[in-house]
Amino acid sequence: MKLLTYLTFAMILIACSGGENNSDKDKLSTDLINNPESAVEGATEGEAKLPEFEFREEVVDFGQITQGEQVRKRFRFKNIGNSDLIISNASGSCGCTVPSWPRQPIRPGQEGEIEVLFNSEGKTGRQHKTVTLVANTVPNKKTIAIKGDVLVPDAANTTTEE
Repeated sequence: MKLLTYLTFAMILIACSGGENNSDKDKLSTDLINNPESAVEGATEGEAKLPEFEFREEVVDFGQITQGEQVRKRFRFKNIGNSDLIISNASGSCGCTVPSWPRQPIRPGQEGEIEVLFNSEGKTGRQHKTVTLVANTVPNKKTIAIKGDVLVPDAANTTTEE
């Protein structure tokens, strides 16, 4: 019985030890984004050294689309700060809004792009969806948005073959 207990314990230790995964070497360290100055609104000490977003547009209107269509919009930005801008996460306000963002640091003066895919399946009327970016900036969260109207196809105007 003791042997079984020791073997079980050893298997748990081996399973939980993890080990290095080669795919992890390309991931960013959290040390790069854990910036104590970016966690505090109104921080001033060292702020001049921090990266900063400058978006061409923070809200993009996709106009009118028919329910079920997908819209892809790009948000171009520039790092106008004095150090590398690192976006650690981007999340949509709902599952219908999916962002794609650069995983590499954006150097000072360099431009980047956030792509947002909006799926209008099941949506009707005026839509306003947001994407929240988490980065090593002050403040550490930035929100961009897409908006527009989703029109329901008129079932009465569709023709059926007899």
